[in-house]
Amino acid sequence: MQIGELIRRGGVMYGDAPAFVEGPRVMSFKGFDQATDRLGNALLAAGLVLGERVGVLLPNGIDCLVAYYALAKAGLVRVPLNLRETAADHVYKIADSGTRALIHGVEGSAEAQMVIGPERLAAMMAQGDATPCRVDRALDEPLRLGYTGGTTGKPKAVTLTTRGELAELSAFLVDLVPDMTEGDTFLHAAPIAHASGAFVLPAIVRGVRSVIMAKFDPASFIALAGDERATHTFLVPTMLAMIMEEPSLASAKLSLKSISYGASPIAPALLERAMARFGRVFAQTYGQAESPMVITCLKPEDHDRIGSCGRPFFLAEVAIFDDDDKPLLPGEKGEIVVRGPQLMARYWNRPEATDAAFRKGWLHTGDVGTMDKDGFFYILDRKNDMLISGGYNVYPREVEDVLLGCEGVVEAAVIGLPDEKWGDRVFAVVAGRADLDQEATLAICRDKLANYKCPKGLEIWPTLPKSAAGKILRREVRDQIIAREKPKRAAG
Repeated sequence: MQIGELIRRGGVMYGDAPAFVEGPRVMSFKGFDQATDRLGNALLAAGLVLGERVGVLLPNGIDCLVAYYALAKAGLVRVPLNLRETAADHVYKIADSGTRALIHGVEGSAEAQMVIGPERLAAMMAQGDATPCRVDRALDEPLRLGYTGGTTGKPKAVTLTTRGELAELSAFLVDLVPDMTEGDTFLHAAPIAHASGAFVLPAIVRGVRSVIMAKFDPASFIALAGDERATHTFLVPTMLAMIMEEPSLASAKLSLKSISYGASPIAPALLERAMARFGRVFAQTYGQAESPMVITCLKPEDHDRIGSCGRPFFLAEVAIFDDDDKPLLPGEKGEIVVRGPQLMARYWNRPEATDAAFRKGWLHTGDVGTMDKDGFFYILDRKNDMLISGGYNVYPREVEDVLLGCEGVVEAAVIGLPDEKWGDRVFAVVAGRADLDQEATLAICRDKLANYKCPKGLEIWPTLPKSAAGKILRREVRDQIIAREKPKRAAG
């Protein structure tokens, strides 16, 4: 099965029903199939050949999705680029992936051998050959390249295949959004270039209308969800926190029956508040670039297990290993490992990194966690982010969860600063309401955390640095504080 055949099937089954809505613009399932055929054929006519990489740098919208699935039909390899990233990020990814062509809608975009701007893209979509575009690729050949978050260094490209894409689709429809059906509406508020894009194919397969926000803000999300009678959406926890702080939420009349969330950890206090407002409609997906969105799933009926990331998706095998790659018993802390058909094939042009990630047939996630006796998994933190303060292990996420439970705190980052006495001095930075009280927040930490886990200092910033995917970048927070403190230490 090729991905393009799913687009073609959607055109046949759902015809003139609206597939995508972007403001006043509407495209039917049949129209989407035709547009992807025309663009796919036009790209091949321009000289691109099977397996060549094509970068896509477009805002959230219908044109972005047409480009994505035209590439799938044409046997070309998608390299999604995110508008939230810097020009330097784009240049790096284009060079690293060997991208030959770039489809963009932004002035001053990075260069490639072939550049397709807005006018040429529109012409290709309108004037390309209308015959079905059907270039088959082997199931285990590259379909798209996804990049790791780069939170600990330069991002690595993960090679994702048609087999993996079909496995992800199956996992979503069986475990994450099994109730999504024809007549429903999915509101895409997060970047399509990242996690929200994973819900497009399930929507096409099920005949679900997709409404696309060009850019997220909480007030617009609430208004659009109400006006469009959205039944499903995906949010990263930071977005959910902003929605919960939005005054218009109190009087909003919403029809959401499923809110998927993931891409970064969620604070238990935020989840409890959100469930009190929306009900038991939340479904968590835990994955990473190397196993896109599919490792474990916490279903709505299991949300009494606060802090859990759920049980494995039906096609994923998940375990906890020690440092010698031996399986651990329930309750023991170790690294979360996974295997299954959804995994990346390899890191692009990085055989040594691939060998390090895959050991004994298992992908090593770099996440520290546990599994309980009922098979539910719990993520403690990233292996590389653990702090050692006064000889004790401190997991930043545990401290961040307490901070995010404080009134008015929307974002939190806990880091370790170099300290002669403690080794890592636990330090916190938060953002949120204008009336945040530093001392009151620290007092809550002292009340709820062991002394060695309590932040020795806390700052309030207007906002915290985030990746293009919306993850808070602890490393950048730490670097900014250390850079600021260096002159003080030198002067002292």
